[in-house]
Amino acid sequence: MKNKNNQFNLASSLVNKVLDIKPIANLARQRARDMMIKRAGKIGVNWIANVEHLKSQNWSLDGIQNQDLNYPAYYTLPFHAYPEGNLDWEPAWEVESAALTVHSTIWSGNKNPQADGDAQLRDSYHENLVKYIKDQPHNILDIGCSVGMSTFALQKIYPQAQVTGLDLSPYYLSVAQHRAQKEQIKEIQWIHALAESTGLEESSYDLVSAFLLFHELPQRPTLEILQESYRLIKPGGYFAMMDMNPQSSIYREMPAYILTLLKSTEPHLDEYFTLDFASSLIKAGFAEPLIIANSPRHRTVIAQKPK
Repeated sequence: MKNKNNQFNLASSLVNKVLDIKPIANLARQRARDMMIKRAGKIGVNWIANVEHLKSQNWSLDGIQNQDLNYPAYYTLPFHAYPEGNLDWEPAWEVESAALTVHSTIWSGNKNPQADGDAQLRDSYHENLVKYIKDQPHNILDIGCSVGMSTFALQKIYPQAQVTGLDLSPYYLSVAQHRAQKEQIKEIQWIHALAESTGLEESSYDLVSAFLLFHELPQRPTLEILQESYRLIKPGGYFAMMDMNPQSSIYREMPAYILTLLKSTEPHLDEYFTLDFASSLIKAGFAEPLIIANSPRHRTVIAQKPK
């Protein structure tokens, strides 16, 4: 394993040097985006039509945006091949098509992408929540909720719970709210706030969940979010997250050009891959976490706050 780690770290270091060259980084981002849209067509996801439909709606940040919020520097950088990162309408309109596309190869490989890969990934996470969290949560906070795909899913598996979605992008939250109104889902509350400093009441949630959030963050805000989650969770409650699995052989055996495309859109990936998540949770105050590989390249992490 040590030799594989060294090989991965060397490949990662070389990729970083390549991406330091701005024209190459820009080309890699565009290449990654083009590949995604092309793959979407193969699995029956009409990326362009989906975006055009959302684009035609009447959009506003009124009532959702916290005007007093100051964005941290890491959140104002280009991200996911978008110049404005997550602070724009385009990524908010595209994220669902992107999720369906990115996850289409998890179970069947690159040669046979399947449109239901995203659903299988989410189901695998939810199965772990139901299996290992014995007490039914009544108050759930979904941090980094994006356009609400993870939030709606949590409400579906825990219909008796009050579910809240929190995100740093008001654009994503506006799309989430639009979908909730369209599907007449009135119970979910949407909050525009920092996950590392939510301003929410202490010990008020039975479960804080994060779906595919932490690989998008530097280590410092990650550690702050774990501390904030501990503050928010009731004694005996749970923290749970699902994200990329740094121990997966898929990442360690990934061809250099694919790794370059991946890292061109995920600038904080090295910090996520090198963070000892279990130790970080324990340091934040949680009991020793349970870590389960729930796909060939993802893991579920569940930790309880001591009673």
